[in-house]
Amino acid sequence: MSKPEREFFPATGIDFTVCPGGDPKITERILARDPETGVATRILRYAPGADSSPMGVQKHDFWEEVYILEGSFVDLTLGETFNAGMYACRPPGMPHGPWRTDEGVVTFEVRYRI
Repeated sequence: MSKPEREFFPATGIDFTVCPGGDPKITERILARDPETGVATRILRYAPGADSSPMGVQKHDFWEEVYILEGSFVDLTLGETFNAGMYACRPPGMPHGPWRTDEGVVTFEVRYRI
């Protein structure tokens, strides 16, 4: 199986839901998902004050590309702030996070397997 085939549609019609981990300040709008592999395209939103420290450093078994649309957040491991207009491409197994944001952040993410 793969992500569904969809022509242009209003993405704002898809609700944000709380991400795995259960923090109501960290939500996602899933635009497309492969139900078999779990890879997805999504909008990720951290509300002001969100902190993913309880989830620890993240590592995935898939590729992840992230573009920051709005705001900024701090990678607490690296001690670096990343802002709107910045981009990351993470191969499987690359550690990242945890994250904290004072102002909030919105990212566009594409996850896939090769």
